[in-house]
Amino acid sequence: MSILITNIGELTTNVPAGEDRLGTRHDAAVLIEDGRIAWAGASEEAEGVSSRFARSTTEEVDVVDAGGGAVIPGFVDSHSHLVFGGDRAAEFEARMAGQKYAAGGIRSTVAATRAATDDELRERLRGFVHEMRAQGTTTVEIKSGYGLDVATEERLVRLASEVTPEVTFLGAHVVPAEYAERADEYVDLVVGEMLDACAPHARWIDVFCETGAFTVAQSRRVLEAGIARGLRPRVHASQLGPGEGVRMAVELGAASVDHGTYLTDADVAALAASDTVLTLLPGVEFSTRQPYPDARRLIDAGVTVAIACDTNPGSSFTSSMPFCIAVAVRDMRMTVAEAVWAATAGGAAALQRDDIGAIAPGMRADLVLLDSPTRVHLAYRPGVPLVKQVWKDGAATL
Repeated sequence: MSILITNIGELTTNVPAGEDRLGTRHDAAVLIEDGRIAWAGASEEAEGVSSRFARSTTEEVDVVDAGGGAVIPGFVDSHSHLVFGGDRAAEFEARMAGQKYAAGGIRSTVAATRAATDDELRERLRGFVHEMRAQGTTTVEIKSGYGLDVATEERLVRLASEVTPEVTFLGAHVVPAEYAERADEYVDLVVGEMLDACAPHARWIDVFCETGAFTVAQSRRVLEAGIARGLRPRVHASQLGPGEGVRMAVELGAASVDHGTYLTDADVAALAASDTVLTLLPGVEFSTRQPYPDARRLIDAGVTVAIACDTNPGSSFTSSMPFCIAVAVRDMRMTVAEAVWAATAGGAAALQRDDIGAIAPGMRADLVLLDSPTRVHLAYRPGVPLVKQVWKDGAATL
């Protein structure tokens, strides 16, 4: 069945029109055919387009009245850690009482994840994906990184591949306790037996290039090994302090550098001159009380910016892209239009996808209908459940 969504008060297409990067249309309609966008235009043209389509096919056209609500592309969450066991609420409470965030808390989740069964991890994973979908996320990237041994890392990427093609092998998340003071030996494991086990289930390889995690030299070794196995690079960098990780990522052609809380002018210049996306993770700064990155500085310099949730139990236990948009607008100096673009088209760029993140003929029909007349309400009404309907590949999921 094909679908005609009509009476759309505001349609965000992400197809630039003049100076409007979001290609905004008012009183609009969208036609979906076989899970793809077949047409998008003015509501007054919808009946004629639908009639012509009906004459050329035997399929029935299902008409959906958007009731004047806003329609945007489905959110593309390009950074998450959804496969894990346990909980770190006590750690969050301690941070809110003044304890400083550090990378080492990951090890407590590793212990809980190793102890969990596949079925336990699978059930929780599917619950998180459902939670995300209800908030408008139609594409999600999922990283491993809470196993840190060969068997568990393989389990995590395999389970993630059951729900998304965007799977990232992050064996180099931190050095596990059993390799304390032997980080180079752990890197040997990551680039050898662990990569062999995980590469068949993954599209991406990532590394946490940070004080308390991996050095630039170790990070480069991990990424180059992944590239040699056909995986594409992504990098966690400059979250806890400035370093050389951003420029290394650009040099290696990484699709994205994520976090970027502490960026030097040289980092910004390198990003602006490259195709590497800087993915901002507003939930992290909200949850850790670190300084918010200045998105205005990045955008004005010409850096391509994405927004993602970084859903994880330690530093950002939110799965809400609308919440992250509101924080980005309020605390990172983004306009609403910039934040919505970053959470849709920006995420698609961070995943090097050209079939999602926009509403245009030929694109996947991943759309979100909001219970509001404009996308501005995503930031204007933070915390309010505004997602009224979600279509993934043309199928309604709510």
